[in-house]
Amino acid sequence: MRTALALLLVLASAPAARAEDDCTRLIDRVRTETKAEVAERSPDFARFNAGPQTSLTLSCAGAGASSVGAQYLGEAPPEAYEALFVQAGHAITGIAPDSLRDATRQARATAQRQRHATVDVAGARVTCAIMKKEQGPLTLCAVIPRSGD
Repeated sequence: MRTALALLLVLASAPAARAEDDCTRLIDRVRTETKAEVAERSPDFARFNAGPQTSLTLSCAGAGASSVGAQYLGEAPPEAYEALFVQAGHAITGIAPDSLRDATRQARATAQRQRHATVDVAGARVTCAIMKKEQGPLTLCAVIPRSGD
């Protein structure tokens, strides 16, 4: 009986351990590509410090379903923000940096006018939003793989 229970616990924990290993690999890829430092880590999430007023977040949801976002405290992010976001997006999706850069620029330009925009690119979706909060503007962009593409 104990052996069966122990085996059941091991089998039940295997998918979680694999998911955490997958997330660790994605974190390593983002860190290598962007040189950002991990500031917070859980089994399925990481937050990176990525420079002045800038952070990255990685949400791990399994192969092909993880997303990465970049946040900038301000309305007009510097070029370094875009480069960082493109590098992180490339690290998790493998999409060509030029394609991600074009989609990001298009989404940000539309978000400047409409607050939020989404652009499809090579099996993923780039979404950007610009929020005006009491503490000041906040620019957010994320790249999210689309399933089935």
